[in-house]
Amino acid sequence: MSETTAPVQRGARLSRSARRAQLLVAARDVFAAHGYHAAAMDDIAEKAGVSKPVLYQHFPGKLELYRALLTTYADELVSRVREAISETADNRARVHAAVAAYFDFVAGEGHAYRLVFESDLRGEPEAAAVVDGALTNCIDAVAEVVTQDAGLDRARARLLAVGLVGLSQVTAQYWLDSQQGIPRDEAISLMSMLAWKGLAGFPMVHD
Repeated sequence: MSETTAPVQRGARLSRSARRAQLLVAARDVFAAHGYHAAAMDDIAEKAGVSKPVLYQHFPGKLELYRALLTTYADELVSRVREAISETADNRARVHAAVAAYFDFVAGEGHAYRLVFESDLRGEPEAAAVVDGALTNCIDAVAEVVTQDAGLDRARARLLAVGLVGLSQVTAQYWLDSQQGIPRDEAISLMSMLAWKGLAGFPMVHD
């Protein structure tokens, strides 16, 4: 959903799924610009080029719209991490790919990243549950690989996974906030090297 919202004439016919996607992109832009509390459904409808009744046909309220948007991006982040570590059996490459998944999400979806991790609605229980669920799924994916390859029990593998996910998230967020002063590829290499130097100390239990 990194595309920008294209102007759409009111009344233009779209499939339900296409209209929903269009509304989510418009909502992303408005929420990112104003925050949840200051954003208005009127603004989102205007951004999408639809009437408010059309917007309410898809989302009964602002909170439901925000949750849908949050879930979309949280699921995307989890998918990126899972895909990254399943692309290769080489663990050094896996570490690099896992770190890169966070940086790519930030670089390509800066608005989405802020909506997921810096929202002014993080105190709302259901919104917090979506974010916590995404982090848990990312940690589980990494822990599964660590358990298989290093032969560690689940508790220890999970702690290592929390470390890798935390490192990736915090450094990617810092990189975004610091106006990306270090080139993306160099930043990924630095952080994946740091992570790999630690993980490489655990012997493989099988080839």
